[in-house]
Amino acid sequence: FFSIYCTTMNAARLRALLKCGDILVMPCCYDALSAKLIQSAGFPLTFMSGFSTSAALLGLPDTGQASYTDFVQVGRNICSVVKIPVIGDGDTGFGNTISLKRTVKGYAAAGFAAIMLEDQVSPKRCGHVAGKQIVGREEAAARIRAAVDARNELEDSDILILARTDARIESFDEAIARCQMFADLGADITFLEAPESEAEMERYCQLVPGYKLANMLEHGKTPILDHKRLQEMGYSIAAYPLTLLSASIKAQLDVLQSIKEGGTGHLDKILPFEEVKRHVGFPEYFEEEKRYAVPGPPKAS
Repeated sequence: FFSIYCTTMNAARLRALLKCGDILVMPCCYDALSAKLIQSAGFPLTFMSGFSTSAALLGLPDTGQASYTDFVQVGRNICSVVKIPVIGDGDTGFGNTISLKRTVKGYAAAGFAAIMLEDQVSPKRCGHVAGKQIVGREEAAARIRAAVDARNELEDSDILILARTDARIESFDEAIARCQMFADLGADITFLEAPESEAEMERYCQLVPGYKLANMLEHGKTPILDHKRLQEMGYSIAAYPLTLLSASIKAQLDVLQSIKEGGTGHLDKILPFEEVKRHVGFPEYFEEEKRYAVPGPPKAS
């Protein structure tokens, strides 16, 4: 019952956030700790990035090597430690349309508020690297139709469908046509990956109805715009997919180099131990421990 209640509530929270009208700034996570940091920093939602999760969990690139089981387990860990809605990267659905329906329902059971599904050929890859391919429009439609059906078949839980297209590699017009199609099929949010100019971003917002996601990948193909400009265009969510992973890699490389050079130069680059304990949850644990403490035996006189 608790799992069902949480999945329904998480989707309802995301729907409520979207209805507010203000752009939702969404740093992306890759494990339970990064999700907790996002929540504690005051952000209203997060996204489990497939790129970052594959890198952190497996040490592998985002080329379809992480499995459904990998993602669901990480997602379950994330959703269990935060109260903000979490969107999960569902890649291409991990199989055919029947498998995709199972994926949608599995993500809902894990606690995700939404699942992102895309129209790349499997195995897919990061949307900003070379070599990606897309399926035909009919297959892309079948995937989203199956996802919407799976959402509607949920009896005691709920999940939103975030439909992504990588068809910009073929043409901007094709990408727009697919986003319009996804919206018509019942997707809750659309995501046109890798528009190459501010004009394309604005055109997407003008031509496609419903909620839309902007992917703010630093040094990628899409211009990085401030939140105000994105909201003026008509975007609902501003995602920062690799910012935390990139910052983490840079910080770790800096500290490793300092340790190599002498062993003490890294001390000003790390948090005090008390801060580390706070971020991982020791204070809350100790409070809970006190609540259930059993008195020891009386001391001998």
